[in-house]
Amino acid sequence: MSNFVDYVKIHCKSGHGGAGSAHLRREKYIPKGGPDGGDGGRGGHIIMKGNAHEWTLLPLRYTRHVKAERGENGGKNQLTGAFGADVYIEVPIGTIAKNEDGEIIGEILEDGQEIILMHGGKGGLGNEHFKSSTNQTPRYAQPGLPGEEGYITFELKILADVGLVGFPNAGKSTLLASVSAAKPKIANYAFTTLTPNLGIVDYRNYKSFVMADIPGIIEGAAEGKGLGHRFLRHIERNAILLFLIPADSEDHFQEFKILENELKEYNPELLDKDFIISISKSDLLDDELKKEIAAEFPENKQPLFFSGVTGEGLTELKDAIWKKLHG
Repeated sequence: MSNFVDYVKIHCKSGHGGAGSAHLRREKYIPKGGPDGGDGGRGGHIIMKGNAHEWTLLPLRYTRHVKAERGENGGKNQLTGAFGADVYIEVPIGTIAKNEDGEIIGEILEDGQEIILMHGGKGGLGNEHFKSSTNQTPRYAQPGLPGEEGYITFELKILADVGLVGFPNAGKSTLLASVSAAKPKIANYAFTTLTPNLGIVDYRNYKSFVMADIPGIIEGAAEGKGLGHRFLRHIERNAILLFLIPADSEDHFQEFKILENELKEYNPELLDKDFIISISKSDLLDDELKKEIAAEFPENKQPLFFSGVTGEGLTELKDAIWKKLHG
């Protein structure tokens, strides 16, 4: 089983609030001490916290339930009960939490960021709060309120500068392996890449950017065919998109249009991202064939040619990516 997990659903329950105290002051030399009960402590929160050292939701895969502590009851001498201990769920940067209705509670965008997913129950008020001119010795206090309970869905969307978009066997893994230290699985059959791979690409003057090799698109992916939404959700979080069309494609521009349409069907906003079109495996082409392929594309969508095997065009490709990222 892959070590990459990008979807987990967990039952969560925050802590119940502690009850307020109805204690009355009963000291030998204070015959009419009155109410002396403290408030109950708040129940523990369920908190999602970003951890830059995590890259997968795998540690949560077998976590079925998360429960926070109950707040302590109030005590005499108007002492407030201790708060229940909060429970922290550490997740990778790029994780989104949703409630049972599918509404987004929050998303983690940086290391150490915290988002309360479920608030602990409020502690009850002690009898001191109910003292009045007509009731000097109230013998009652509030119970604590229950915490929140339900299922939280965690979805990881890979954060990268460049997301590689293409059909299976378009050469995405080969490109990533040739420009970074990443070692994705490479073979000549569909869906070699079943989970995203990240690589740090070295650029000029000790600069760098992050490239994500995302599982290949098939036609109908937006409707859930193939790996469907699983890879499309990762594409959402990339700053720019690099379309890869293999040199041996039967119709290069048509293949680009299919890829573009799948993104549009899933989320039209994806087409607002900056993108670069490239022709991979260009070591298979001579100059005349490159001109013929370039002629298939409109003037404003001219492709770049590169080969991850021979290294041809990789410098120009990295230059174009850097310009899009920082232009």
